Amino acid sequence: MRQRVAMFLLAALVAGLCAVPAFAQATGSIKGVCKDLEGKPITDAVVEMVSSETGRKYSLKTNKKGEYFSLGIAPGKYKVSLMKDGKELYNFNGVTVGLDELSLDFDLKKEQTTQAAGQGLTPEQIKQQQEAAAKATQEQGTVKTLNEKLAAANQATTSGDFDTAIATLTEATKIDGTRDLLWFKLGDAERLSAPKQTDPAERQKRYEAAIQDYQKAIELKEHPAEGLKPDPEANSKLAAYYNNLAEVYSKSGKVDDSVKTYTKAAELDPTKAGQYTFNIGAVLTNAGKVDDAIAAFDKVIAADPTKADAYYWKGVNMIGKATLKGDKMVAPDGTAEAFQKYLELAPTGNYAEPAKQMLTSIGATVETQFGKKKATKK
Repeated sequence: MRQRVAMFLLAALVAGLCAVPAFAQATGSIKGVCKDLEGKPITDAVVEMVSSETGRKYSLKTNKKGEYFSLGIAPGKYKVSLMKDGKELYNFNGVTVGLDELSLDFDLKKEQTTQAAGQGLTPEQIKQQQEAAAKATQEQGTVKTLNEKLAAANQATTSGDFDTAIATLTEATKIDGTRDLLWFKLGDAERLSAPKQTDPAERQKRYEAAIQDYQKAIELKEHPAEGLKPDPEANSKLAAYYNNLAEVYSKSGKVDDSVKTYTKAAELDPTKAGQYTFNIGAVLTNAGKVDDAIAAFDKVIAADPTKADAYYWKGVNMIGKATLKGDKMVAPDGTAEAFQKYLELAPTGNYAEPAKQMLTSIGATVETQFGKKKATKK
């Protein structure tokens, strides 16, 4: 009996030795370092492994040193790709993972050199290729930094913190002073901050700074740096630059410069010529140049007969030419028609009440039915 029990226990032990635990699985591991074209670590990238046999996928993130590591990789052949911001930087095909630790580095400079040599390029050509790639990488970093500063400056401007916007944009122009948009935005911040200044000297100083910023933006837009792609919207952007420059000229009392600059904006962007010409009329009105202002508003009306405000301001300038005959104010022909047309187009507009008062002052009939439904006859 004892012999049978011993034999049973021995058989059980042998069976136990032969059984493979269900949780045990033979796997490998992988590690490596990722470096860019300048030899710097590629951080926050993803090393993506896809099995050529099963489609199984592993995603390994690089640390601040560009390193990645993982245990538990099923043996087999893989496509191993280095990804950054959703873009593939490089890949290895047919990488075999076994039970031992696999070391696989991504050295973009080395790989580029190897590829170029395989294409029959000379060492000088390889060097030029590497320099171009390094420049492109640096450009990406610069653009990212500048976009961050632009976003911060826009937020500051929106909240009325113009000094912070000016400081941020000034820093951006020091990083790269060849970007016309940076100078344009800096000009905007200076222009918008000027009216907030209680000291007249400081106010004028900021207007002068804005003028210089806009002029710099215009210069860069008209003469872009060599190698830049043509901007299909260059004229419309230039027109906007000239428009804002013209506004600063106007607020600085430089009427002639303002009119010339608005005119340039209208020439560059005919689709917005009506608005730019309207601005000319406004500048001339403020300067008391009545006849020139009337001529400007006539151009606006000819381009857009539905521009209500153009009729109102034309009428205002015509009132400025009115004469007194006894106790009666006599306005030039067409004055009443201008105000009536405004009321027809904008019966409840911002200038509706002033238009009616102007009509009354020259003894003209005030139409009060504009904008009201006429009663139907029964």
